[in-house]
Amino acid sequence: MGKSSHNAAPSALGYQHQTWWALLELLRLGHERPDAAISLELFDDIAWERHGTATELLQIKHHGKSQRTLTDASVDVWSTLKVWMDTAVPADPEGPELMLVTTQVASPGTGIAALRLETRDDDFALSGLEMAALERASGRTQEAREQFLALGPADQQAFISRIHVIDGSPHIDDVPALVRAQLHWALPTGHEDAFLAMVWRWWDEQALAMLQRRQRGVDASAAHVAVAGMRDQFTRAMLPTTIELDEVDAHAVAATYDNCPFVQQMQWVAYPPRNLQRAIVDYYRAHTQIVHWLDHALLSPAELTRFGEELLDEWEREFEWMEMEIGPAADESSKQHAGTKLLRQLMQQTGPFLSRRYHDAFLARGQRHILADEGRIGWHADFRARLERLLVQP
Repeated sequence: MGKSSHNAAPSALGYQHQTWWALLELLRLGHERPDAAISLELFDDIAWERHGTATELLQIKHHGKSQRTLTDASVDVWSTLKVWMDTAVPADPEGPELMLVTTQVASPGTGIAALRLETRDDDFALSGLEMAALERASGRTQEAREQFLALGPADQQAFISRIHVIDGSPHIDDVPALVRAQLHWALPTGHEDAFLAMVWRWWDEQALAMLQRRQRGVDASAAHVAVAGMRDQFTRAMLPTTIELDEVDAHAVAATYDNCPFVQQMQWVAYPPRNLQRAIVDYYRAHTQIVHWLDHALLSPAELTRFGEELLDEWEREFEWMEMEIGPAADESSKQHAGTKLLRQLMQQTGPFLSRRYHDAFLARGQRHILADEGRIGWHADFRARLERLLVQP
């Protein structure tokens, strides 16, 4: 089992590198190609397309830093050529550009080195690859080499003219820093790491959607808008939502907080189980989100205190009305019914808001449960006495 897991690691790393490289490619060239889109595993490892037609195909190869040499006989070279010969119509001189992006370095004097952008020599490259194809009569690359030779001189020339080699490319460890550099224009001062975490989370969602074929690609212009939108969330006018509902495991969260006072408070008024679970998620999201904002200095303690006081004032008004309606002689059933009604009524309120900077309703709902957990508010008419009994229980 250990050996198998170890052998799978380079492949997993390669797939991760491919996904990260697509983001770097999008950020690096997207501003020059606003009408283009980038895709994963659709036309190739990575591809640029316009109006549904591929314009550039990228094969991404990642190796350990000790594996640095690429030659005309390398498996990576011939496996890449095989993919393109099978899918990219090699004889078409007007076909998409073909990019081999590899962390290895092409050996000097090889045909593959002659396909670098800065030292390009198509004739020398073709000669080197033909020689490699002829010299190696068998092995893992035999089918690819035979297929290349079968193209014939004119088609080989057309094929080679579209291939570009980008060797010595950065390793996966280096990609995050390069992404950060590409986003220098958007980095919010003092909140760089939080912003970058949002960008990576957004990209993970896009990549997963593409790999699952729920999404064809990511438009360069749409990516720019998305990044700018994330950047705008860090202005003083807005706060970023970093704890999304679809990222929360509701069952795990419910199990974690099952015995907390705010949950007990809802159980005392027989709050319905599904709504109770949703309330626990609201509590978790609000608590975690507030901690994130405070940790990143996006929210001041004074703002949070003011928000809590507004919610407390709202509750006090409604709780007094509830007590008056049920009267001092109310039985347990009446108290439960009134408490459920109060809780439901406040949870349906759209405000108060955390000033004008944040209007997501889950925050007010969750903050009410935080206040209930602290014993500052409650739903059952006798919640204070019940909380006192909870505190003295062994």
